[in-house]
Amino acid sequence: MKRLLFCLLSVVGIASLQAQGNVNINEEIISDYLNASLTEDFAGFEDGSIIPVSEIAPVREKIWELWKKSVDACDEEKLIALDILENRKTGSWTLPSDLESGTMPYYYGCNAYPTYDAEKRYPLFLYMHGSGDKAQEWETGIGLCLRRFYSPGIYFVPQIPNAYGEYYRWAIQSKQWAWEKLIRLAFVSENIDPNKIYFFGISEGAYGSQRLASFYADYLAGAGPMAGGEPLKNAPMENVANIAFSLRTGALDDGFGRNILTQKALEVADELEAAHPGYYNHFIEVIEGDGHSIDYRPTTPWLAQYTRDAHPDYVYWENFPMYNRYRETFYNLQIVEKATNSAIFRACYEMSREGNTVSLNTKLVEYTTTYTKDGIEMYFSKKYSTARRGKLRVYLNEKEYDLSQPVKVILNGTEIFNGMVTPTLETMVESCALFYDPERLFPAAIDIDVATKSVVPTSVEAVALGKDSFDGEDVIYDLTGRKVEDTSRPGIYIKGGNKIIVK
Repeated sequence: MKRLLFCLLSVVGIASLQAQGNVNINEEIISDYLNASLTEDFAGFEDGSIIPVSEIAPVREKIWELWKKSVDACDEEKLIALDILENRKTGSWTLPSDLESGTMPYYYGCNAYPTYDAEKRYPLFLYMHGSGDKAQEWETGIGLCLRRFYSPGIYFVPQIPNAYGEYYRWAIQSKQWAWEKLIRLAFVSENIDPNKIYFFGISEGAYGSQRLASFYADYLAGAGPMAGGEPLKNAPMENVANIAFSLRTGALDDGFGRNILTQKALEVADELEAAHPGYYNHFIEVIEGDGHSIDYRPTTPWLAQYTRDAHPDYVYWENFPMYNRYRETFYNLQIVEKATNSAIFRACYEMSREGNTVSLNTKLVEYTTTYTKDGIEMYFSKKYSTARRGKLRVYLNEKEYDLSQPVKVILNGTEIFNGMVTPTLETMVESCALFYDPERLFPAAIDIDVATKSVVPTSVEAVALGKDSFDGEDVIYDLTGRKVEDTSRPGIYIKGGNKIIVK
């Protein structure tokens, strides 16, 4: 996807933008782009307009309003109108026929009694049922959500569409389509808190919610599989940094190794929390004396205490395939070019931020099975090496980074960039369509080429300005449109309307 890197401001100019205190937003062009992103493959949005740092918040608000209108106008099956869960209102979604032929019915309602407050935002809980008779499992699920899960919130309780073979799985690609749609619709809902979304389930639903937690951690506040336990190759624990993760299984529940897999998850989670204090918040328990049936009540109240951090200072992303599909984004990271095409190795990205410095480690990981039980690969060792290829985009938010100051990038221990990064309308609109998340309309981004150890700011490569836009030949501006006196800091400065000074 080719991006526009030239910003022609001519008569308006940076100084004029600063004076007017706003950014020219062509609502029709932006809406057309956002509409297309919902229905078809689409190219990059091309608009090099610079957003002064002081204008980022109102521009973000405006773009999000346009996005909500695009979602509302999209010809698709929506969520049914919200009601109290006790009324058992149902809707259904038709799955994409190229992924799975079938319709997924669901219960949808709020369990805040006696009624919900239409002016209030609630947590959203997605509950996934077990693998018995699908009609009975669905009814059991709604009953549990009504009686046994006491956290006030909005509950989405789906029924598996096809109860046979690989289709009776909550993490296959057809279900990924459904969960991404649910998140997208939840984010534009006036009733749902976008930072309090939780996935949880029992038995087969536990397998699904554990995998999904690792795959979609950046969208979730927490996840709570119960009476389950996945081999960690299917759900890397490293990825659930920053979310609340609960996994509770009976000590006597040895079907498919659920008890020992839960114990292994506890050991790994403890190791990760010790290495990264405060990031791996977990409630993992092997419950003495219990079999496949456990007390389900503790899970949702524990999860509901926690709120999503959409911009954490530490991110670990093992980009694993879930039913042969990879994510392209995770938190503020986007893969532009893969680090590997091998089926043996997985790419891993570890990012940390301190002030205006972002440190990235790129790795490849190879799994070796060390223990198998009943034909199931249970335990693994991991061998890491440095990834030396691929391209990655790092998105920056003005709340975490001071975009009026230089940003430093350290890649695999080597500083590869120290300079200014410019907020643009292009970056914000594209990130809106990419993440569809009110917390992740990013104003700026940096592209990293791992092979060449180089960085190219995606925002602006050249600026053409008319002299009339400036107060005088000796006045110097930075790329946010502010007058500057000190040009000793690294960055790009414009003097006299036609001269670019690169530091």
